Amino acid sequence: MSGEMVEFPANGETAGGYLARPEQGTGSGVMVIQEWWGLVPQIRQVCDRLAAEGFVALAPDLYHGEMASHVEMDKAGELMASLPPERAARDMSAAIDHLLADPATTGASVGVVGFCMGGMLTLMIAALEGDRVAAAAPFYGAPLGDEGPDWSGLTAKVEGHFAEVDDFFPPDAVRNLEDTLRGLGNDVTFHVYEGTGHAFANEENPLGTLNEAVAATAWGRTLDLLRNNL
Repeated sequence: MSGEMVEFPANGETAGGYLARPEQGTGSGVMVIQEWWGLVPQIRQVCDRLAAEGFVALAPDLYHGEMASHVEMDKAGELMASLPPERAARDMSAAIDHLLADPATTGASVGVVGFCMGGMLTLMIAALEGDRVAAAAPFYGAPLGDEGPDWSGLTAKVEGHFAEVDDFFPPDAVRNLEDTLRGLGNDVTFHVYEGTGHAFANEENPLGTLNEAVAATAWGRTLDLLRNNL
């Protein structure tokens, strides 16, 4: 399974990303949001895996061609810190437009799956886009504390996957966000996996925390979420 790089209009500008379609037929659309490394091969492979499961998957290139290797954590941090929030929101919204307009995509809403920084952006774009996002699966990333958006627009079913040992997104803060969103009437479940560290589902194991068994469980739950809500 292989996809292609595409370009699409984004509010008067041009954005791009990696698009993978099912080999046969049509499928629901899913946007995949990168980790802080950028649109690296591992994220493109997530799109390929989703396409193999029958989805049309698009990962927008939020860094516009920039990326960092797994030994360049300082660079990755700089890229994330310098990402203009308004451009990221514009590019993600345009990616949803592109997904929904693709002839292979069925339905009027999409799912969103994101990792680390992309997990945080998954929840933010779901809140911004309202009923255009029907399912959201953040992996070890969420907008915590004052970073949160206006949650009144969130209508998606949310199932998140978080690490028990994570200095970036501590589980207590994650649980607080889960309680907050449930208190607002949202359908939200956050799984915190015992004994796991940040990035436990990244097959390239950049932080030495890969847990294949937990990754398989989280991936299976994500596929069920998408199939049942798109």
